[in-house]
Amino acid sequence: MQQTLQAADSKRYSRAIEISKRVRFDIERDVIRGRKFDFAKKFLPDGLSKLDRLDFLSAKERRLASQLQGRTYANMFGLVERFIGPKILEVSRDHWLGDQTAFEALVRFTDEELKHQEMFRRIEALCAEGMPAGYAFLPQPNDVAGVVLGKPTWSVLALICHIELFVLAHYRQAIENDAQLSELWTDVFTFHAREEAQHAIMDEIEWRRADATLSAAQRDQGVDELIALVAAVDGILQMQSQADTDYFLRVAGRTFNRAQVEAIGATFLYAYRWQYIISGVQDERFQKILGELVDAQQMARIGTALAPILG
Repeated sequence: MQQTLQAADSKRYSRAIEISKRVRFDIERDVIRGRKFDFAKKFLPDGLSKLDRLDFLSAKERRLASQLQGRTYANMFGLVERFIGPKILEVSRDHWLGDQTAFEALVRFTDEELKHQEMFRRIEALCAEGMPAGYAFLPQPNDVAGVVLGKPTWSVLALICHIELFVLAHYRQAIENDAQLSELWTDVFTFHAREEAQHAIMDEIEWRRADATLSAAQRDQGVDELIALVAAVDGILQMQSQADTDYFLRVAGRTFNRAQVEAIGATFLYAYRWQYIISGVQDERFQKILGELVDAQQMARIGTALAPILG
């Protein structure tokens, strides 16, 4: 049985390599192509930005808010890829003297994550060229990565799988067919999603492989550490949503009343929680994988921890 599963996983890794070669892109040649962002258009669609909740914003203000959220969206991916790459490189060690197909696939995965980090640094520079000064992305990528990488492999792979599944959900459900977005912005996340689709497959394989090595007590600890990681992500979102709210209020060009200020802050926080936590944990594929790895009591514990965020 174990040999059959290993053979099936090897085939999936082989397929991932094949697709990786086919969809591989160059940042400048294929994505940016000498272009800049069209600041007359939105970056994030309403389905992600949740700005349709703020009916008192003008069209111009709504567009600015979408661009601001989009800037943070790119920076958040640059942040998480800082720990995804090292973790995938670490788990590849188990294949060094074994399945070379799996090893190659994971090395390609790591290389693509490094490229994505560079792409999102380029996106930040392009955003800075066209937006008012004063924006700050507060989380420190190396500090965050250090904390995440100190957690058990099961928990980290669960978080990574969750992230890369919501990348795909965002693209398919909100970004892909929205003609109102900046063309360059759409292209960035089109190329990103094409490579992330293969990563999500490998995340699942490696997460299940890590799970198979655990005792019941170790898996229970992994659940606790996953809950702690999600809480840490939420802390980052609270911090950044407040910073982005403050920035928006400074550069919007008019004064808002107290109720409007509170609504803007609440919407930014809800949008960020939706983008980086809720959309992932509600993803059907993620729920299926997690549900097959944990028992009912552990799943209930996760649900209780998530309730304040989901609520």
